[in-house]
Amino acid sequence: MVHATIPGMEETSRRQEASDAVSHLGWRLLLGTLRTSVPVSSLSQAASAATHAVATCGSEADDHLRVDLRPERVVLTLQSRKRAAVTARDVDLARRLTAALSDLGLRTDPAIGAGAVQLLEIAIDALDIAAIRPFWAAVLGYAPEPDADIVLVDPFGQGPAIWFQQMDQPRPQRNRIHFDVCVPHDEAAGRLEAALAAGGRLVSSAEAPAFWVLADPEGNEACITTWQGRDD
Repeated sequence: MVHATIPGMEETSRRQEASDAVSHLGWRLLLGTLRTSVPVSSLSQAASAATHAVATCGSEADDHLRVDLRPERVVLTLQSRKRAAVTARDVDLARRLTAALSDLGLRTDPAIGAGAVQLLEIAIDALDIAAIRPFWAAVLGYAPEPDADIVLVDPFGQGPAIWFQQMDQPRPQRNRIHFDVCVPHDEAAGRLEAALAAGGRLVSSAEAPAFWVLADPEGNEACITTWQGRDD
């Protein structure tokens, strides 16, 4: 299936607009991608759903669609490979995929359960990012993300992204590597409450809802992040 090129479809979408356009369909905006989790009953059904998704995207599949198959679910990810961001094309594909999967009796539904889609980043504090980034790229087999000189990504899409946080001076009482857990914006409050109930403490909410800084009982930090609060 080939779709005509429409001016503006490859332009990067603003986060709020992208989220508003597809959230009611069960898609969530996470780290410059649109993601949904489709419940299935078998690996065979997952393969059928994936095949249908690829056919629906047609010639745009290679540049925009990623599929992760499991016996219990299919995770669909949309992002422009050229821009490493969500575009109007991805929003359009999300709508088309939801309709196409519905024809198979499958759903992209926001009620599928907390944690069905999330992304993990590892943040490394650095005084000289340019000096340490090549080491981490080499030891992990990672590559720079397009147009992002502080991010490394797994070229095969298997491991979490690594990003480098610029430091002005050493902070020896703070862990130098921490996890950023990017969750759907409507799951952040629940994740925050669960972490606090499990013995964590809130270090800072100054940048919320972009991120909350938490610490475990020994002071090791982690952040819960969302797309919100990041648009100009």
